[in-house]
Amino acid sequence: MAATSRSLPRRIVRFAWRALLAWVLLTLLLVLPLRWLHPLTSGFMLQNWVEQRSLGAAVHYAWVPRQRISRRAALAALAAEDQKFFSHPGFDVDSIRKVWKHNGQSRQLRGASTISQQVAKNLWLWPARTWFRKGLEAWFTVWVELLWPKERILEVYLNIAQFGPHVFGVEAASQLYFRKPAATLSAAEAALLAAVLPSPSVYRVRSPSRYTTRRQGWIQRQAGRLGDELPAARWSGRP
Repeated sequence: MAATSRSLPRRIVRFAWRALLAWVLLTLLLVLPLRWLHPLTSGFMLQNWVEQRSLGAAVHYAWVPRQRISRRAALAALAAEDQKFFSHPGFDVDSIRKVWKHNGQSRQLRGASTISQQVAKNLWLWPARTWFRKGLEAWFTVWVELLWPKERILEVYLNIAQFGPHVFGVEAASQLYFRKPAATLSAAEAALLAAVLPSPSVYRVRSPSRYTTRRQGWIQRQAGRLGDELPAARWSGRP
């Protein structure tokens, strides 16, 4: 009886290590191949499809490599969502501190997700605001940063970000809203697409609100200042 009681903790420890190893291997299988392969869909797209299926709405999604995405679109996304993208390890600690302080003093909650975190969330998770989901988001963010170069993270982000109801990816958004490929987006068009990224269910590319238009102008100015963050050597898309 005593021997059995002593072996129980060992069994628990062995089980925990095996479970952790299995989880790490599963994570690698989910993350590593997408360093080279483009995702056929994402967690957010699947949820959108399930929710809208009864309404007969189609999900607009078209993957394009970064060679076919205008550098202006990449700069606009950086300006709007994550200006420290190339310098942080996946998490912007300064922004997290500021948002934590703001959310403790205001009812209007803000987020501090980096582009890397948004890629992790959009690809494999769901939009609920829970600590469990945030923990999974942090886990996948660490592995995305470890296994993918920054340019790949930005490329995937631009291809899976939501730009409107049922519209995912900069190519689908550019074709739908401007009748042109993402490779030929102007600075103003790229800034307008980036302006809706915080909440594509609220902000609109078509008939943008006054707030969206003001945000578009701010993004365009910020993108101009970020030119050195994304030199041609780092981004093979068109100017």
